[in-house]
Amino acid sequence: MLRGKGCRALKDKEQAKQYPKSNLPLVCFRGGSPPIPDVSGIHLDDSLSKFVLYGSFGGASNLSFIDQCIPFQKNLSVTLTNELISPGIWYFGFFNGLGPARTQSKMINRGKAYIFSISIVIEGCSTMGVWGPYCNQSVNMIPCFQSSIDKHSRKLLDLNMYSWGSLNHMAQAGEDKEANYHLSSKWMTMKYKQVDNNASMFVTAENLMTCNNTIELSCLRNGELNIYAVDIVSITSQFVVSLTDLRFNQTSSTENLGNFSEILLMSYARYNAMPLKSLHDYSTDISRAPLIVNSPKVGRWYIAFQAVNQTEASGTMQETFLNGSLCFSFMLQVPECSSGKAGFNCTWEAHTLQRASKNSAVPFASYYLPVSELGSTDAGFSLDNLLSNSSVEQTAWTYFFFDIPTGAAGANMHVRLSSDTKLNYGVYTKFSGLLTMDNWDYFANSTSRSNDSMFLASDDSSGKNIDFYVLSAREGTWCIGLEHPLNANNKYQTTMSIWLEGCPNHCSHHGACRNSIDESGLTFYSYCACDRDHGGFDCSNELVTHKGHIWQLIFLVASNAAAILPAFWALRQKAFAEWVLFTSSGISSGLYHACDRGTWCVLSFHVLQFLDFWLSFMAVVSTFIYMATIDEASKRAIHTSISILTALLAVTGATRSANIAIVVAIGTAGLLLGWFLEFSVHRAIHCPLRFDLNMPERWQNLRSWLQNLIRTLQKRFHWLYLLLGFFTLALAAACRTLEANESYWIWHSFWHITIYTSSFFFLYSMRTNESNEQQEPAYELTRQDSLPRTE
Repeated sequence: MLRGKGCRALKDKEQAKQYPKSNLPLVCFRGGSPPIPDVSGIHLDDSLSKFVLYGSFGGASNLSFIDQCIPFQKNLSVTLTNELISPGIWYFGFFNGLGPARTQSKMINRGKAYIFSISIVIEGCSTMGVWGPYCNQSVNMIPCFQSSIDKHSRKLLDLNMYSWGSLNHMAQAGEDKEANYHLSSKWMTMKYKQVDNNASMFVTAENLMTCNNTIELSCLRNGELNIYAVDIVSITSQFVVSLTDLRFNQTSSTENLGNFSEILLMSYARYNAMPLKSLHDYSTDISRAPLIVNSPKVGRWYIAFQAVNQTEASGTMQETFLNGSLCFSFMLQVPECSSGKAGFNCTWEAHTLQRASKNSAVPFASYYLPVSELGSTDAGFSLDNLLSNSSVEQTAWTYFFFDIPTGAAGANMHVRLSSDTKLNYGVYTKFSGLLTMDNWDYFANSTSRSNDSMFLASDDSSGKNIDFYVLSAREGTWCIGLEHPLNANNKYQTTMSIWLEGCPNHCSHHGACRNSIDESGLTFYSYCACDRDHGGFDCSNELVTHKGHIWQLIFLVASNAAAILPAFWALRQKAFAEWVLFTSSGISSGLYHACDRGTWCVLSFHVLQFLDFWLSFMAVVSTFIYMATIDEASKRAIHTSISILTALLAVTGATRSANIAIVVAIGTAGLLLGWFLEFSVHRAIHCPLRFDLNMPERWQNLRSWLQNLIRTLQKRFHWLYLLLGFFTLALAAACRTLEANESYWIWHSFWHITIYTSSFFFLYSMRTNESNEQQEPAYELTRQDSLPRTE
């Protein structure tokens, strides 16, 4: 269960689709490897189409090998049952918006920040071999043994004891009074055809693994379900489940048996999850045809059997109750090819590749070579002596098998084919299973490729190269199949390279590859930190042109020239401290933005960032303090205190949007404190010391005090320039608020201009003659000497 706080709730999926993806917070999850939602928007659109009110998520599809993203809400809970997911490692990621700009290097990432918490609760049966909501249904493991096949009988069908026929013979004359009916006495030749989604092709093999249920007969009543499990330990072309015995056991000999041709024994198969009638990978009526699973994945498969009695009414099949049980025994057979061979007829060449490590700082960076070429420093190997050759078919298949080690699920599988001429190859990849023309995960050739969210292919107009990445490839065994023309007398050399890398395309040479590990500390992953002009998961998206970059640099640096206005005024008034402050602020801001745009860094980026924000904060606050003409001792004390506060703001959270309000509040507090100190010392405004209980007289004193205050402020400031100062300060705050990733450069340039201009208006609003003019001497009588003059 996932829970989060801080996001505005989206009411429905239509609102989620209309919401800008760059501002749409998402929770993404993926089985087997970390999700990368920026690669393609196809899976995002599919996820939003399944998104329903209040953030619940469901569906009848297996999610074990795809990405799923859900818009993040204030309170979100996601429940994934074992019908939707498979056992294994699952990765969850929170993404604050999508799009190439999200990965672009920039000074400030504008937008909403979210605080969220996630709790994951896993519920399951603590005992192996049981399942169900109450953990009271058993799963029986099928024991297997290895056997060889008679060389004269290579087809898997020939190994069966009989061919399967229909069950119309189940009700036999003269046997209605028997309690048990044995149904294996009469067999008919089977006409092979497609049954449900079950393939009907049998393969040839050289070795065979046979699995039988330990119970001689398993019995099922109508609607009951028995589940068995078998482990496929190696890559194979198929496995076949067939019945060896089938009987109907009736509980009462006096009941009418009816038409037993309507009795079905359904079989369902599912990889790594419990199969149900409504949710399975393969199914068939096994009483009429074997269950055939082509190209099964390596791992645990679950086989379910269910007895069903159906009657036809008004053209539709309806289930009816069957008063009795259907007993059966079955056999599972897995054909295996000898070493170096693969395919349905074990005729194609198969090669196992070994991993060779690179001398790189990137964890798991490696390449794969055939066993015969281990020790070579060249990552590529020639295909000339490895390809299959057949004189029967026009094209041939060659398979390569290799393992991605544990902990490398965040790495990328890079495959490349190069030739002297245009390649007439099809490259197919599949995880944990033997691929076929109809069963694969990713595909690429010289002209087309599969469209998948975790697949990245490069374009090559010459057709001499096939180059693609499988992003965040899952840990385990992978199969690459080459569909190619016959290799006879091939005069062109073709090489193949398979790498396990970090960032795809080396971040397109527009960024730096960064390495990290997930929160569990068990899986490595990498990501691209793009430069200022590019974005995307591989930095292939140009967000700013070279000309646009120059214009942004000019605006951001040259706009700091507005600092000349307050600096010149401070110098003219001989306010040297303020002059140094404004001059330093403008210079440091220009140097910082030049460094941020990748032009030149006179100091480290973090030092320049601190100086820019700290001096900007100090320039705003010092403007307010200067407006209170207090003595130097008091001004130094206030300046020192505010320097500490603004330095803390610049170090702990310089880029927070709330800082402008905090700085203005600090400056206002410093101004009020300065006025208080000035008025209390010089008595610029008369305030009565005693509290008069006479109400009319008290109001008269208060009115007199307010009038004195207004007269003092009128003498102190030019009100037009003071209003202009507040107006430009409001514009600066608006520019700060409007800053976004795409428009940061223009609004931040206006911020420079408006904030320095507001300081100039505030300083210029001070009446300088009031502070410089000499006070008139107080009237004093002439002192006379009363002593008598001496002569």
